[in-house]
Amino acid sequence: MSKTIITCAITGAVHTPTMSEALPVTPNDIADQAIAAAEAGAAIIHLHARHPETGAPSVDPAHFDLFLPRIRQATDAVINISTGGNPVMTVAERIPAAQRFSPEMCSLNMGSMNFSIHPLADRYDTWKEDWEEGYIRSMEGNIFRNTFADIRMVAEDLGSDPHNVKFEHECYDVGHLYNLKFCLDQGYFKAPIFVQFVMGILGGISAEIDNLMFLKKTADKLFGDAYQWSAIGAGAQQMRIAATAAMMGGHVRVGLEDSLFIAKGEKAKSNAEQVEKIAQILRLQGHEIATPDEARKILGLKGADRVAI
Repeated sequence: MSKTIITCAITGAVHTPTMSEALPVTPNDIADQAIAAAEAGAAIIHLHARHPETGAPSVDPAHFDLFLPRIRQATDAVINISTGGNPVMTVAERIPAAQRFSPEMCSLNMGSMNFSIHPLADRYDTWKEDWEEGYIRSMEGNIFRNTFADIRMVAEDLGSDPHNVKFEHECYDVGHLYNLKFCLDQGYFKAPIFVQFVMGILGGISAEIDNLMFLKKTADKLFGDAYQWSAIGAGAQQMRIAATAAMMGGHVRVGLEDSLFIAKGEKAKSNAEQVEKIAQILRLQGHEIATPDEARKILGLKGADRVAI
């Protein structure tokens, strides 16, 4: 059995400060939690930035620069910079940080969709920051844009010299796998690819075991043995989907970007707590957890010596 890679998504661009005291939004907190997650067993650290004063999602390279050097110095984990930004940004607005820091990995969404968590806004009567409520409610009318032209642009810019980034291809539904197959056939990407099944987001496929099996079956048909894969169970299904994915031969992703909880009705205290829990589950299942260098070998990454952090 090959080793299992744990990715930890530290803060994301969807959850807001009101939703959890544990959500890291300051540069120091993002760095601290990323380092702790790596120490707990995460081989890959998936990163978004936040505005240091308001905690609002940010794609400003200067905001990434407030925490990336600390993470790079303190750990050998693979740094993965999101090109997802947030659902209201264009792709061109989302990639300057990846262009600036040339990481080993970047996430790349494989299709446009109705990505939303707007029903959560009704759970809160007060908000810590003025921007939060309007930001969450606006998702109801927004399309998370990731067109074929957008995908090609990112692939051409980041996937070739001088960056040679490997992508975490985020697929929120079955159709996104077919989009990825088309792009692979067009030469936008080189095998082996790394596919991330994202399940449980309103607008995408639900986080059910049958759906995970269907996604895997479809990916096997489209990509054969030329891919590695991982799975995200958003919200309450995080650990259930991760544990099942590992048993099916996949890798796993956890983190406060994807779920604010550690157990039913209990919010996580940190990203590291989620990593520790899935690491324990993996070991009980008989899996070995990949180190960062083992993850680099499994995924065919360029190496930490070739980043610009």
